[in-house]
Amino acid sequence: MSEIKLAAVARTEFGKGAARRLRRANQVPAVLYGHGTNPLHVALPGHDTMLALKHSNALYSIELDGATTLAIVKDVQRDVVRQVIEHVDLLIVKKGEKVAVDVPVHIVGESAPGTIHVVETQSLSLEAEATHLPQAVEVSIAGLAGGATITAGDVVLPAGAVLMSEPDVTVVTISVPQASAADVAAEEAASDLAATQSAASAAAAEKA
Repeated sequence: MSEIKLAAVARTEFGKGAARRLRRANQVPAVLYGHGTNPLHVALPGHDTMLALKHSNALYSIELDGATTLAIVKDVQRDVVRQVIEHVDLLIVKKGEKVAVDVPVHIVGESAPGTIHVVETQSLSLEAEATHLPQAVEVSIAGLAGGATITAGDVVLPAGAVLMSEPDVTVVTISVPQASAADVAAEEAASDLAATQSAASAAAAEKA
């Protein structure tokens, strides 16, 4: 994925009140840090930032005072009730360096007929080049039978990525669904009812 450009402006006011004023002006408080530099407090455009954050592990090109800084998102603080982005932490990166990131797991394919799959691990920790971070890790379950298990060590990683998660961590399991006790009881009740109705019909026929 290409770099996502965001135009930033330096912040001179801090605190909750200043942050609220920024958000009312459709801006998002953020901080840029890393590579031994002092944290740089900035404001990002609200709508553009919201759209940009929909992409996992995106590379951002932050434009500030005529200079461009490459960064990745390390943390996003949200108001879960109002669905508002409250603050973004951005880590400065350089081309060629590697960073550790959590990459979401995407299941592809269908397991064998009559089976279901359960995702045990939603993301894997990988080390990858900062300017070429994978958006997701695809895990194929095509044709897998009940009882099959895929661990982190089994997953084919994107080119250049190194697994940081424990290799024996279970990512997905395949199983054959078992009828619940309620289902079994319902089937038995239906069978008993059918038998009773059949006996009643036979008795009625004999009387006739």
